[in-house]
Formats: sequence, structure tokens, C-alpha cells
Amino acid sequence: MTAQAGGGIGRRGALRAGGVGALALTLGSGLAGGHSAEATPQGNSRLRFRQDGGFTIVQFNDTQDDHRTDRRTIELMEHVLDSERPDLVVLVGDNINGGPANATQVYQALNNIIQPMERRRIPWAATFGNHDEDSTARTGVDESDMLRFFRRYPHNVNPAGAREITGTGNTNLLIRSARNGKPAFNVWLLDSGRYAPERIAGQDFTGYPTWDWLRADQVRWYLDTSEALERRYGAPVPSLMFQHICLWEHRYMWFASVDSRTEADHARAVAKHSIVGERNEDECPGPFNSGMFSAIQHRGDVRGVFVGHDHINTYVGDYYGVLLGYGPGTGFGTYGLGGADKHRLRGARVFKLDEGTDGVLTDTYTVFAKDYGIDLSVTDQSMDPLPLPDWS
Repeated sequence: MTAQAGGGIGRRGALRAGGVGALALTLGSGLAGGHSAEATPQGNSRLRFRQDGGFTIVQFNDTQDDHRTDRRTIELMEHVLDSERPDLVVLVGDNINGGPANATQVYQALNNIIQPMERRRIPWAATFGNHDEDSTARTGVDESDMLRFFRRYPHNVNPAGAREITGTGNTNLLIRSARNGKPAFNVWLLDSGRYAPERIAGQDFTGYPTWDWLRADQVRWYLDTSEALERRYGAPVPSLMFQHICLWEHRYMWFASVDSRTEADHARAVAKHSIVGERNEDECPGPFNSGMFSAIQHRGDVRGVFVGHDHINTYVGDYYGVLLGYGPGTGFGTYGLGGADKHRLRGARVFKLDEGTDGVLTDTYTVFAKDYGIDLSVTDQSMDPLPLPDWS
């Protein structure tokens, strides 16, 4: 997000501390009726658990810069990749900002944050945030163009995405067992949109959040695809879900309340939901609750929903058996904490999987630029763009 909400743009395409026990919860599953769904998208054949049964996912989000990316964003990504050695990287939206003046600059901005994975031959995938199309009117490059650009890289695992539903690149990525080749885990990538329309039914959104939200067809696609996977493989496939904009339930969890938001409420929430991490700004969902959390409870396969968008929130908690959490903002070129602490929370979130463990997801934790000795001064350190691939 930005420090101030945008509006008036219609949506296109209409625990480390105390968390491991919660991660091992066995959730119930239900049955949803209905529609056909693409349950095994292309592009993920390389995603497989290691021979030791492990698999590591790194979440970067809000890299959010133009073609002259702050060099420390790249330095942070490289340190995280070298120290955590992930098997998959997920870019969770706001990959760029509205700064590019032309198409070349859009692709340069994206290429800057892609190269750390490509150089290390690490599989990676991306979804979109509210800022990725901020320059589209000027550059002509929209999210569909960006997705096609991603898919040309050798180590990208984004498929084309589900057809005829809201958003760009909604998909799931199956991670196969090292033992028998069957899916042992699943990663959902959802496009949570940009901004609410100016009006619905003649009414504006004054007083309400003006971000976007998951639409009913996306929720239905998740339900249908989840059910199709269960039919195909004989059981629900445990999974993580990534999207840029938070659910309303992220907002409820911090205070264990819908309306009351006191320190006492938060203390109760910490005990109830095992919350760890920081909250330095209000959560910014859209004006409507999409119903996705209810759908997740109904299916029982999603172990956690992780987002970006609110750059200076880093927390995670167990909300009625589902982890809800944030990845800290990765990019040094966008807003952070104020004053000398501006860059203190630049970082990434890490997920540890073990296919031999009930629920598969065993741990999640955050790492920060300060852990790697990266310069946290407030001065801009923009760099020249990295060379684009020969095919671009």
C-alpha cells in the first residue's frame, strides 16, 4: 500500500515463538459443490520436496520501486536467498511502483528484483498488488503483460493462471513428494486487486477502506480447485495461500474483536491467537469481506494466509486453526517506519515444510536487513538498472 489510500480506479479483469504447536493442528474438511476447475496448472514440475523431506519457501513483498531500484533491496534479497537457500520464492505483490515512464522501465524494474532468483536458479512465482499497474496508463504495460514477461524467465513457475475469473494469474502450484511424486503441499497465488471502484449502486466509499478485495468468482475457483484436488489425490492437499491485500480476519485477530480495539483486547488476543511480531499500522483490507476465510474453514486445507501491503506489520497468529500473517516490506524504495527507524523492518518471511509432518508446515519466521548488516540509513541508494535478458 501507500501511506494514503488511493481510490477511483476500477478493478481490471472483472511462528517461531509459540507457533509450532498451532502449525500442527489438524483441520477438518468439508465438501463444496460445483464447477469444473483447473486443478493441476502447468509450470510447477520442478517443485519437489528435497530428499530429506524438507522444502523452504521465502516470501518477498512490496519491493515497490522503479527501474532505479534501491540497491539495498537487491542486497537484502540476495542475503536471504544465500542464507535460507529456499526451494521456492514468492513475490507477493507491489513488485514495482508507479514510477516507470515507459515499457522498458517497467521491465527493468521487474528484472531488477527477478535477477537474484534467476542468478541462483531458484524457482520463483509472483502475484500482483495494488501498485503494479500504477504506471499502466503511461507505459501501456498491464499485469497480463507482466505475467507474460515473468513466464519467459527460465526459473519462473507461474502458469498462465485460471481463466475467466477476476484478476490476473490466479493459480495454485503443487509441490510433489520426494518419496512418491504425489502432491504433498500446495501454494495458492491470488490477485487481490487494486482499488475499490469510485461508486457502487450510486454510493461512494467515504468512511470505508478504498482498497480492493477478492471477488466471489475467485473464492468459488478456490473451492472448486481445492475439491478437485481432493478428488484426484484422495485427500485434501495442505497448502499456503498468498495474496497482497489482507483479509478482514487479519484485522480482527490483532484485538480478538471486531469493534473493541484496546490494549487489553490485544493482550487477550496474544494469549488466544499466539500472536508474535509487530503491528505498526492499521490493516488495510477492502470495504467488503470476501468470505475467503469462511471458504478456507469449510475446506480445511489452507494452513495459513500470508499477505504484504501494510509494509510495517510483521505479525503472525493462529486464527481459529489458520495462520494469518504478514511478510515485512522488502523494498527500501517505499515507505517504512518513520525517522531514523525507516528501514528497521525491511525483510522477508520464511516458511519451513516437512512432508513427513502432519500438516507439513512446521515453522514460519521473519528475517530482516539488520540481521545481515545492511546499511539502514535513510539516504536513497538507487542503482542503475540491471541488464535485461537478451530475449526482452
